Amino acid sequence: MTWTVASFTDLLDSEFPPRWAEPWDRVGLVTGRPEQPVTRVLAVVDVLPSTVAEALDTGADMIIAHHPLLLSGVSSVAATTYRGRIVHDLIGNGVALYVAHTNADVARPGVSDALADLLGLTDTRPLRATEDGRGFGRVGSLPAPLTLGEFAHLAAGALPVAGWGVRVAGDPARPVATVAVCGGSGDEFIPDAVAAGADVYLTGDLKHHRVADLLAAGGPALVDAGHYATERPWLTPLAAWLRTATGLETIVSDTTTDPFGFHACATLDPVA
Repeated sequence: MTWTVASFTDLLDSEFPPRWAEPWDRVGLVTGRPEQPVTRVLAVVDVLPSTVAEALDTGADMIIAHHPLLLSGVSSVAATTYRGRIVHDLIGNGVALYVAHTNADVARPGVSDALADLLGLTDTRPLRATEDGRGFGRVGSLPAPLTLGEFAHLAAGALPVAGWGVRVAGDPARPVATVAVCGGSGDEFIPDAVAAGADVYLTGDLKHHRVADLLAAGGPALVDAGHYATERPWLTPLAAWLRTATGLETIVSDTTTDPFGFHACATLDPVA
């Protein structure tokens, strides 16, 4: 079969229907002529100059991204901003761009399934479910109980975490058996993790006061592994599915787009 942007978009829309996306989200096809052939695909978390350069270097003519390039309304795509330059680079080089964001978050399998699988969770279910059984986040069980300290080291070793590793709130000796996870910014789902009876909740972008309040109230432990690190695992099963469904070469981006590249301690030298 010869794949085109139109047929590839139809395939992705069937797996991650745009109607599943949140009302504020912007998903689906961003650039690309419908009749344009698709021969090689690059899967990325973020559409940035570095990942677009990777697409051009690898000869990809389709990018599938998790985060939207144009989330807010724009009145110009002039090449005077980095987003405008990206649009010009994509169109000028015949590279189509497709975004699956919150519609991929709630899909089953979706972003949080990949995160849960990487941590070895079993018997998973949505953390905040929709009526049709989809939903944000996942909650499941570890194969065997761990301490919070052991679980934190498991997460740090399994996930592509930033230079500062993972941040942990809670007693390192606390037993952990039931785990809740959410890829990306999962701060708003803390009440769902509490209601699910989770011993620990792992996500990204946790806020100071929410964490402090939860610990003071005797809630679950919290692990902040970062936004990028909790969403990057999804690219691997996504690429595997696309290879099976299309027969096309699908590359998972090697470019780390976490903006936090290192952390600094009390010494003067940065720690990579």
